[in-house]
Amino acid sequence: MHLVLCLMLGLPSLCAGGWCYQTQSSCDNPCRDPSRWSSDFPRCGGLRQSPINIVSRKVHVNTELPPLEFIGHDDRINITVENKGHSAHFHLPQSVRLSGGALPGHYRAAQFHFHWGASGTPGSEHTIDGERFPMELHIVHIKEPYGSLTEAEHDMAGIALLAFLFEEATDDHPHLDTVIAALGQVQHNGSTAVISNFQLSNIIPPSEELRGYYRYVGSMTTPGCEQAVAWTVFHKTLPVSSRQLDAVVQQCRFWTGQPMMDIFRPTQPLDGRAVYRSNSAARPCFAGFFVILTTVVFIH
Repeated sequence: MHLVLCLMLGLPSLCAGGWCYQTQSSCDNPCRDPSRWSSDFPRCGGLRQSPINIVSRKVHVNTELPPLEFIGHDDRINITVENKGHSAHFHLPQSVRLSGGALPGHYRAAQFHFHWGASGTPGSEHTIDGERFPMELHIVHIKEPYGSLTEAEHDMAGIALLAFLFEEATDDHPHLDTVIAALGQVQHNGSTAVISNFQLSNIIPPSEELRGYYRYVGSMTTPGCEQAVAWTVFHKTLPVSSRQLDAVVQQCRFWTGQPMMDIFRPTQPLDGRAVYRSNSAARPCFAGFFVILTTVVFIH
């Protein structure tokens, strides 16, 4: 019956399967939700998967984690936003770069994207002490000299991913409406639009407010779940109003044609990994261990 319904509605892609998020379901839900990603993408069942729940009382303080160095974040650039079927990617030029933060090299920006829930429900991927936030921003960087995620995945720190958590505020984020308007121009899978004179610094705080962060090694949070990511999850949260949250959810549609909502992967087991915290006056009891970790893990 469901197959007939799909064919009558002209939605063969719904019945063809593929990976999807947890709340997507149609035609008896033939698509593979996160609990089944590893059947098609074995790395998704690995031991260094993301996102995670960060338990603040269990993180290891490390005062040797320096601030990150942002390059090109104040530049005015033209960027292309594309509906990828599962989320919307904002493609960044390679002039946007990243270094510092104990990362083993220099990184070129590739894209940024957001994860969100449904109207009135949280949708961040990372959680802090079990708390899920309304939304999460990821900025993806690829280590030089790699030219793609495929090349970088063989290096355990081949990808540097910055994560910003949003908290609901009374007032709007002053520049988020530009992003929301762009999402409204790419409602359907494969559609693109251009944002002119965009400044990444309009979305994220200045570098002096980003000295505090969590660091751990993990993976991309969508298939193929490449275990090559040095994650930086900032303490500083970004504001977003309830009006903006409602607007974000209403803009795009999945590759299936369904409204694009609840686009987050559930948290994954830590599996013995350590999570570090920067910028603390506490004694760095684990500093020596972190040096060993960076030697073993962060160097290709």
